[in-house]
Amino acid sequence: MVKVTLKGDVREYEAGTTIAEIAKSIGAGLYKAACAGKIDGEAVDLRTPVTKDCSVEILTFDTAEGKHAYWHTTSHIMAQAVQHLFPDAVFAIGPAIENGFYYDMDLPRTLTPEDLEKIEAEMKKIIKQDLPLEKFELDPDEAKDMMAKNNQVYKVELIEEHSGKGEKISFYKQGDFTDLCAGPHLMSTGCVKAVKLLNCTGAYWRADANNKMLQRVYGISFPKASQLDEYVTMLEEAKKRDHRKIGKDLELFTIMEEGPGFPFFLPKGMVLKNLLIDYWREIHREAGYQEISTPIILSRKLWERSGHWDHYQQNMYTTVIDDEDYAIKPMNCPGGILVYKTKLHSYRDLPLRIGELGLVHRHELSGALHGLMRVRCFTQDDAHIFMTPEQIKDEIKGVVRLIDKVYSTFGFKYHIELSTMPEDHMGALEDWNTATDALRDAISELGYDYEVNEGDGAFYGPKLDFHLTDCLGRTWQCGTIQLDFQLPERFELEYTGADGAKHRPIMIHRVVFGSIERFIGILTEHFAGAFPMWLAPVQVKILPIAERHHEYAEKLEKALTDAGLRVENDLRSEKIGYKIREAQLHKIPYMLVVGDKEMEEGNLSVRSRKDGDLGAMTLESFIEKAQREVAEKARD
Repeated sequence: MVKVTLKGDVREYEAGTTIAEIAKSIGAGLYKAACAGKIDGEAVDLRTPVTKDCSVEILTFDTAEGKHAYWHTTSHIMAQAVQHLFPDAVFAIGPAIENGFYYDMDLPRTLTPEDLEKIEAEMKKIIKQDLPLEKFELDPDEAKDMMAKNNQVYKVELIEEHSGKGEKISFYKQGDFTDLCAGPHLMSTGCVKAVKLLNCTGAYWRADANNKMLQRVYGISFPKASQLDEYVTMLEEAKKRDHRKIGKDLELFTIMEEGPGFPFFLPKGMVLKNLLIDYWREIHREAGYQEISTPIILSRKLWERSGHWDHYQQNMYTTVIDDEDYAIKPMNCPGGILVYKTKLHSYRDLPLRIGELGLVHRHELSGALHGLMRVRCFTQDDAHIFMTPEQIKDEIKGVVRLIDKVYSTFGFKYHIELSTMPEDHMGALEDWNTATDALRDAISELGYDYEVNEGDGAFYGPKLDFHLTDCLGRTWQCGTIQLDFQLPERFELEYTGADGAKHRPIMIHRVVFGSIERFIGILTEHFAGAFPMWLAPVQVKILPIAERHHEYAEKLEKALTDAGLRVENDLRSEKIGYKIREAQLHKIPYMLVVGDKEMEEGNLSVRSRKDGDLGAMTLESFIEKAQREVAEKARD
């Protein structure tokens, strides 16, 4: 018998009992919903036997790892369907991703939308057959021979990379299809209930433009058809909210062929960007931050000292000045550290909170660029906090409260991930453990739940990542708090303690928006371009009915502008219905229709983007209403 701990409850089972059988013993509902399991924290197949005392977790589709197994299995089903329709297909990789799965394939011709329909239909046949997924292992040479016989050259390359480790290579077989894979997977193809292929794009093998271009097919699957319907509806709504289209329609920004990945902000877009910057400055002044600005280009010696040259060089743009190597900054932190070093510091100066709206540049592959969401230059709303060890938890809590305030202002919910030490890291394990425990303790004491993202920390320290959720349920990683013991050590930062001795400060790296450009993209899609009154580039549009009303309209424009509102006056010789429709398309919060009646009575006819016709109002009452909305940062 073995003792199995399930959520704190200890049960006994015969040695060799599988995770699936354990799930079934708990309840038929759990057994039916189970996608995979965990043994002592390691994700495994449901068919895995328990052979010793351990903790076990049953993973359903409601968990991230359960979704991963579900979607990874569906990617194998898709590959099997492709093999049936294209026997000469050569397969690369087919992972589960954040929302669904994809498979990269080398095919004899370019796939069409009709091909995707045929592949999807074939997948449904495979699902109906309810084929069991069976895991087996081979020695590397046997594994390579098997894949080579089937001309699976990409699989051979992957096997060769692991052959020197002396480990067996694992495969999964379902019917007539076998794939190189570590798993875990569902029990059978029949466990997948609803599936849809979404699109096909090109993708270089290993994301290297020097390699062959493959075809990448994306898909999604769910345990219920209703979940798939909801997801498809969300995708359709997301297309309507695409920030690239809205940004063009509302004249916010553009990206030109002369600068792929380098956005141009147009006048209305600059209004929006500056409003966010003004808000950032306001809340940071209140929180005790001082603002600085550091150079965009700095010496290679600085980046070597910070560790970026060794750990991040592939993402950096470099140049030569006076026969010496320089780099355009991909991050603001080394510049902030140099500012700290400009003077001596005492413990009385700490915590020192230094903020910077710094323009950074990072090299992204052209295929990864996406409007404002993935660019090559962006304004990072950085701040660095230098503190004593005793101040760590309080400073982390202060940043968490600041981030919460900002996201709440825009109506975003969010969840937090604790990311731990990656393989490519600097510094001693002891420092990493201390830093990780500090982040964990601070967030726990605030009463927040969090998920652990093992091995995804920055190379210099663990971090808390804030993933906000928009109105469509999509998540975006924006805010982050990174605790760093390493850079203060590498740059020999010091402060004089109460004991008169020199001590090393601890450093927090943190952002709230993350990238202001990307945050604008997220806001644009979240609000579908209908920005709250305080953020709208144009808050009020005056619509005179005829030319004789222009003089009164211009007086209104001056009064509203003097009241601090952003106003446009539509003096074109167009019908009023056309002007109203156009203002609605431009998502203007308020439209003021001006005709004979308004001139005679000295008031306004107000139309709201949200509530429609509000009727007649005096100029004073409208200004009061508008200013109140702006001051309260009210949302529709």
